Amino acid sequence: MAAFQFCPCAQQVHQPKLLLPPSLAPTRASTKIPMFTPHNNLLSAKFSGKPIPAKFNGSHLKSQIRACANPDSKGSKEEGLRIGIVGFGNFGQFMAKALIRQGHSVLATSRSDYSQYCEKHGIEYYSKMEEMCEQQPDVVLVCTSILSAENILRSIPVHKLKPDTIFADVLSVKQFPKNLFLEILPPEFGIICTHPMFGPESGKNGWSGLPFVYDNVRIAQGTEQEKSCAKFLSIFENEGCRMVEMSCEEHDRHAAGSQFITHTIGRILSHLDLESTPINTRGYETLLQLTENTVSDSFDLYYGLFMYNVNATEQIENLDRAFETVKQKLFGRLHDILRKQIIERVPHQGVPSIRDTTKTPYFLPKREEMRDLSSFAMPPQKEELPQKTEVLGR
Repeated sequence: MAAFQFCPCAQQVHQPKLLLPPSLAPTRASTKIPMFTPHNNLLSAKFSGKPIPAKFNGSHLKSQIRACANPDSKGSKEEGLRIGIVGFGNFGQFMAKALIRQGHSVLATSRSDYSQYCEKHGIEYYSKMEEMCEQQPDVVLVCTSILSAENILRSIPVHKLKPDTIFADVLSVKQFPKNLFLEILPPEFGIICTHPMFGPESGKNGWSGLPFVYDNVRIAQGTEQEKSCAKFLSIFENEGCRMVEMSCEEHDRHAAGSQFITHTIGRILSHLDLESTPINTRGYETLLQLTENTVSDSFDLYYGLFMYNVNATEQIENLDRAFETVKQKLFGRLHDILRKQIIERVPHQGVPSIRDTTKTPYFLPKREEMRDLSSFAMPPQKEELPQKTEVLGR
């Protein structure tokens, strides 16, 4: 019997089908954001009672990936994979181009009609999911949005696929699809969770050096499934990607502190209506570019990064606390300056004022000139102003 590669919590799940996003799980006992307690399903999978095989050593698979990426020149070229893409929108088409470049056959299905595009680019298009599954692709690549992933996955007729079919995804969160795969798919199906850390815009000039994160959640060792897995991953190595093997849990921790924060800052800046100026600094140019890049993605993507990453709520709270800390530092220093000036300008009874006019200018106007808040924005009237004019006239 083939040994399977399992992550520590990779097991079948027998839970209700009502699924709530991981980010709705409370991260701390005290939180300002209203939280809900999800069913114990996709966020934390329960053991099915079956024995869990020892964790697979990925070094053998890595060697196969390198072998597929650098085939023996004397040997004949290996047959390409048949890869079925579920969700053929912008990112699905972006992936398909690389798959075809690497000599693999691409099948596609989507809710929208992409038959003309597929005919033009040599891709087999199927309007119905059942029809594509009947073609029995080696790999099913899920390129849907995060929000629609569950409903689409549950609609796939897995009984029409080969028993050693590999499922892979490219979602921007990883724990959620991993646990969803483990719950829905038959135990003999292979599972690879991946995240290309780039997209159609950032990868338009090639993928060389761009990070590609993957986690071989469940792959049968020493079988054709393992060979197909190596072929699939070699696609991204051949494209020049920096291959990063990382658990889904670790990925989501890093992504919450990098990708989610980046999108959050960009969304905040977009509400400031920033515009280019004749005196842009490089830092400001970076902010403008960040805003443009983030708002070009759909809000559903950003919402999915929040809802389906258990670490996102904590990052929102950290960002809120950090902003409050900066404001306190600013207004705290201003308060100290104003308080000092108020105390100095009001002498104690019987004590003459010792205000030093040579120090830094005062923010407060004279008492008799205080009318409303606008008076605080007026610069103090200097009696020695004519003297400055005389000096300049000399």
